[in-house]
Amino acid sequence: MSHQIEVSRVVPASPERVYELVSDLPRMGEWSPENTGGKWVKGATGPAVGALFEGSNRLGKKKWSTIAKVKVADPGKEFRFDVTAAGLKVAGWGFSMQAVEGGTEVTHYWDDHRNAVIAKITGLALGVPDRAAHNRANMEQTLEGLAAAL
Repeated sequence: MSHQIEVSRVVPASPERVYELVSDLPRMGEWSPENTGGKWVKGATGPAVGALFEGSNRLGKKKWSTIAKVKVADPGKEFRFDVTAAGLKVAGWGFSMQAVEGGTEVTHYWDDHRNAVIAKITGLALGVPDRAAHNRANMEQTLEGLAAAL
């Protein structure tokens, strides 16, 4: 499947270990420059298809929360979730893993689910007119942080 943005990096760990970290959404703030963590909600205690997670985000002085719903939870292969904010579709995020020489090639991907009007409004509100370029840079930083954590 082709995604709007994909960034990849080889990290020194098994696909199962990579999955363990990227699917632990409360820890995402340890390596993401925009997500600051969050908590599993509505009875969810961890990554499982259908589980809900309330994410905390920060960009400069601006803070907001989102709800993520896990769509794929396949240990060692893929972890994907869709995000909404204020009841509106925002994005699909995910990680896929492939064993390679030296560890795992992890691909972090993003698909924009906003319509053009909402994209423009949120871009102005957050001061991010080009969300795709912004997310690409953040995703590269996230993979760098993940690699350091491994």
